[in-house]
Amino acid sequence: MLNKLSNRFVMLCVSCLLTACASTAPTNYYVLESLSQPPLVTAHTTENNILIGIGPLSLPAVLDRDQIVTRTENNNIQIAEFDQWAAPLKGNIISILRQNMATLQPNFIVRAYPWNAYGDVNYRVIVDISRFDTQLGKSVNLEASWSIMEEKNHTIISNGQVKLDQQLTDASYNNAAQALSKLLSKFSQKLSLDLINIQQR
Repeated sequence: MLNKLSNRFVMLCVSCLLTACASTAPTNYYVLESLSQPPLVTAHTTENNILIGIGPLSLPAVLDRDQIVTRTENNNIQIAEFDQWAAPLKGNIISILRQNMATLQPNFIVRAYPWNAYGDVNYRVIVDISRFDTQLGKSVNLEASWSIMEEKNHTIISNGQVKLDQQLTDASYNNAAQALSKLLSKFSQKLSLDLINIQQR
């Protein structure tokens, strides 16, 4: 009798565990994407290749995590446990900015921070992102400031800030990730134009 009860108890526990595993939602992973081709931005021609360093880059602690962060209408924060970035967000953003800048300005040699293995750069672009999130089904937002430093004498020679948003066509995280990538493309264009202006002074 005891053996039968023990067997039933074990089977019940196994059944509960299998049910719990089956009901756990799979985690979805997303990456940011770079520009596939340059938009209508005039590239600056230089006789010698200019070395550009992208970084360091700072993010608010609430964004610097694996999970995708969303905002509600009441400005509350929601953390998506089952929808996450496939790579650390800070490194992913720096990598995308580097790729975008290399596409926008093929005459520049662009390195991602840290670039010590490649030697010195002529200019470094320091980026501070204060907002990089989404309201699912509504919009994505990017707010950032930047400073361009001449590496030779560690002097800030230009700076700026930007507030960008884009409407979403649906409430999926995939749509949000694609829209955030487009905002980074627009941000890259502003950085590119700022660097062109510096070269033309």
